[in-house]
Amino acid sequence: MTTGARISTQDESGAADARTTKHAPLAGSPPLLFNRELSWLEFNRRVLEEALNTRHPLLERLKFLAIFSTNLDEFFMVRVSGLKEELEEDVVGLSPDGLTPAEQLKSIRLHLKPMLEEHMRCLRDDILPALAAQGVVITSYRDLSRRQQQAADDYFLAKIFPVLTPQAVDPGHPFPYISNLSLNLGVVVEDAGNNAGAPDSRFARIKLPPVVPRLIPVDETGRCFTLLGSLIAANAATLFPAMSFGKCHLFRVTRDADFEIRDDEAGDLLRTMQKHLHQRRFGLAVRLEVSATMPSEMVEYLASSLNLTAEDVYVVNGPLNVPDMMQLYGLDLAALKDAPLKTTIPAPLRTPKQLVFDAIKQGDILLHHPFTSYNTVTDFISAAAKDPDVLAIKMCLYRTGRRSPIVEALIEASEQGKQVGVLVELKARFDEESNIEWARRLEQAGVHVVYGLVGLKTHCKLALVVRREGVVLKRYVHLATGNYNPTTSRIYTDVGIFTADEEIGDDASNLFNYLTGFSRYAKYKSLLVAPVNLRRRMTTLIEREAENAAAGRPARIIAKINSLTDTEIIDSLYAASAAGVAIDLIVRGVCMLRPGVVGLSENITVRSIVGRFLEHSRIYYFANIEAAEIFIGSADWMHRNLTRRVEVVAPVKDLKLKEFLKDTVLDAYLRDTANARLLQPDGSYRRVESAAEPFDAQVYFQSI
Repeated sequence: MTTGARISTQDESGAADARTTKHAPLAGSPPLLFNRELSWLEFNRRVLEEALNTRHPLLERLKFLAIFSTNLDEFFMVRVSGLKEELEEDVVGLSPDGLTPAEQLKSIRLHLKPMLEEHMRCLRDDILPALAAQGVVITSYRDLSRRQQQAADDYFLAKIFPVLTPQAVDPGHPFPYISNLSLNLGVVVEDAGNNAGAPDSRFARIKLPPVVPRLIPVDETGRCFTLLGSLIAANAATLFPAMSFGKCHLFRVTRDADFEIRDDEAGDLLRTMQKHLHQRRFGLAVRLEVSATMPSEMVEYLASSLNLTAEDVYVVNGPLNVPDMMQLYGLDLAALKDAPLKTTIPAPLRTPKQLVFDAIKQGDILLHHPFTSYNTVTDFISAAAKDPDVLAIKMCLYRTGRRSPIVEALIEASEQGKQVGVLVELKARFDEESNIEWARRLEQAGVHVVYGLVGLKTHCKLALVVRREGVVLKRYVHLATGNYNPTTSRIYTDVGIFTADEEIGDDASNLFNYLTGFSRYAKYKSLLVAPVNLRRRMTTLIEREAENAAAGRPARIIAKINSLTDTEIIDSLYAASAAGVAIDLIVRGVCMLRPGVVGLSENITVRSIVGRFLEHSRIYYFANIEAAEIFIGSADWMHRNLTRRVEVVAPVKDLKLKEFLKDTVLDAYLRDTANARLLQPDGSYRRVESAAEPFDAQVYFQSI
């Protein structure tokens, strides 16, 4: 094996650099790393495959189609927009696998086209006919009965027509602004009665009002619908009286929704975020989706008006914006959905009259959501708010959701005179508006609110409660892999821990001082904190396993994460594999590491679990000969998590909890044959085959 090959590395902002890697591929072999964007598309392909899987109930398959679409929207708003920006600015840096921005954009389109066709075929030819067989029918206006058409027309006049605003384009009316992700109808309108005698044709746009549901019920059963666009098109004469017009065609625009805050802008972070949120609405267009019925002349006109090329246009042979179809999920059709999840409460927290703090003081408590009820977390914060002996509560809030009992409890605590300090991360992408609203409410209640650090996102999931117990102050800490969001906690798998460990409590206090003041504390006793010591510690742990393997001692690494893109960590894993360490990686989404390459990574396996629940927990296991170490926390092995975010990863110290995480949780994921796929050396994923009944880790967790 030769050495000294150059790998181009790229951080999240697009800045590229080159460094030397210890392991180079043999001549003629593929690059050491997979392309990040194409790896993400492979993840979304796995989501699509769940929609194709007939073992899922019908409405759950529809849900996966909606998730596929929502994922893709964000991919275009953030990743594709970033590549297009690099292209326009003539960025010369290459991706870690050696591709230019133009080559990546071309590859994205080539990989995406067949996936989009399969996505729409599944909806059009499988899901909708199967739903119709169950009595849930979606049909165009022209295929409705006369009675149903009359009901739809009445609905249009009463609830849709008053809020419509058709916009025509002429010398006095420029091409209208098309808002991000909005659904629109395009139509050509003619005035045959003008003085010149020749028809006066002009393009008109009708925005489908977001305040009206996409599926319009047309009978008393509430299970027969027509599409909003179809209904508006059928009643277009009411919008253009005394005019002639052609057919209406749906289209949708995706815009650049990513932005960065420079240090010189961040004097007032709240005001800066509000300004950027306003600007996001006017981001440059990056994608145009059009109905397959739209004539080429209209497609070209729209693309030109939006400064897009033919490569940015995606023709959709079916309904645009599939997530709107999730309106059907609200129907009372239990047989077409997954069985409701039955959650549990950890045994130490089941004693009704025992204070949660007394239970934690007796020993660390592990939480495994969604199988563990998230009430355990909300009750912990609520108990702290009400307990007269609690003096202070400190928390980091990244994504809390629109309705948050945790925030309400913090407000209550402040109103009762407790010292409450909260870091609200305003830069949490696509949750900025919600977080600004919560930050204002907290401030109005007297909570000490910090908006985050300049140049860093605060992504850690951490709560600290300080309680007076006799003559001493006792600290109780909650650490987790997931956000303080009761809504997403029902569909994300995450782990968390309650602890009264003194070292962790002391570290948490020092970390909050760093976040809210000007502390530069760097000597954490237990916690691994980015950007302070997390990268260094993770690299050291990997290198220790490599040293043990090279010396003939037991060595193993298991990591369950969302993404693996950090090239320094990947280099360390390659070196550990070469030394003989058995490495099992459970990576839900993007993985740039290439497993199974002889002389480089033959001891590394990578599997992805995509199932009913979104795998979100981060768990790190290092064999350390006979003294295994396990960590949980908020950080993935990504450059941004290790370098440009405040993250917390904590050791699990209790022996029984360590055994549970290793021998029950991680072991179940490694045994999964229902939801698991193995990453191949060529970048494709293959389902794990099993001669026995498929083993589903997520189902198993519901039974223990």
